Amino acid sequence: MNVSADGTELWRKGVEHDVLATRSYGFWLFMMSDALIFAALFAVYGVMDHQMATFGGPNAHAITKPLDGLFETFAVFASVLSLSLGMVAFKYGSRLGVTLGIMFAFLFGAVFLGFEIHEFGQLASKGYTPELSGFLSSYYALVATHGLHIAVGMFWMSFLVFQLWTQGITDGLVGRMLNLRMYWQFQGTIWICIYAFVTLRGAF
Repeated sequence: MNVSADGTELWRKGVEHDVLATRSYGFWLFMMSDALIFAALFAVYGVMDHQMATFGGPNAHAITKPLDGLFETFAVFASVLSLSLGMVAFKYGSRLGVTLGIMFAFLFGAVFLGFEIHEFGQLASKGYTPELSGFLSSYYALVATHGLHIAVGMFWMSFLVFQLWTQGITDGLVGRMLNLRMYWQFQGTIWICIYAFVTLRGAF
């Protein structure tokens, strides 16, 4: 749908400062602040990933499982792809296509969270809880913060599907969907950094 409720063209090519870019400016600022938060968490983890910070507890090699992380990576990629396909359907005004895309994105996001919760449960059963060492505190803080972002994104998806079927495709929904896509792709990028910097680096 290329025209908003007030008749403004939303996706018209050749416009230097289009309506959607202006409306998304605040969300871009949020994404930048979010990136700074993750940068700080990665920096803390990098400092704590040292034998002295484990205080005799487990190190990264003891808690990371590359194969499980690979399954989580597939789930994240599938979720991002599903949402992207849903956005293609959204551009052509297909509410069913959008709903299916979001449903599969939600499903794969839930699979990812299931893996993550299972990993945390296994660590806790071994006594590897955050208060055991500075290293584990930084690990839990980084991974759990990303998991929280995934959960928030899934709630956001549910809200947008509800809005889609109760209000239809509106100009406000266009902006929210584009912001969701950007947010979800960002979470996929953060997970790749976690998998590379935490899981693979710790395992090998």
